[in-house]
Amino acid sequence: MITWELWLARDIVADNPLPWQKSIDQLTPGRVAQAMGIILEGIGTPARSPKPRGKSQGWEPGKPRQRRIRYPIVKKTTPKPRKEQAKSA
Repeated sequence: MITWELWLARDIVADNPLPWQKSIDQLTPGRVAQAMGIILEGIGTPARSPKPRGKSQGWEPGKPRQRRIRYPIVKKTTPKPRKEQAKSA
């Protein structure tokens, strides 16, 4: 699928060879892939900008706070093994 996208985009990209590469008239899919970054930069992205990382800003000043609800601890005991009932004859 990506090969089709590169093949269709070869007419709208300009050859931008790396310093050790020669310029070519018929762009290969690899050369088109090198130039796609410029096109994608111009198109942009629908994604939001990333959220800031690091230490959080904390509570907003003046925002009312409540203590969290504390629930009692539930301790589960291990079940006792059942006694085998003797078979009556």
